[in-house]
Amino acid sequence: MLTSNRPVAESDRIFDVEVTASAILDRLLHHSIVITIRGESYRLREKRQAGMFPNTASVGAKPADDGEGQHASA
Repeated sequence: MLTSNRPVAESDRIFDVEVTASAILDRLLHHSIVITIRGESYRLREKRQAGMFPNTASVGAKPADDGEGQHASA
């Protein structure tokens, strides 16, 4: 099993030589199953909840109106 936080398309940035990257990926991906997981990591989510990073998901979002002129809270 091999994991990475970088997409395969960025392999030429990871390895200095594009030919080397191509050869390595060819051998790694031949007969492989690639599972791509999207979304925020647990560590980053916990840091956002602790206030260490701004919550980019809510930037520019408007609070929901509960119908009584007050905003609903999450």
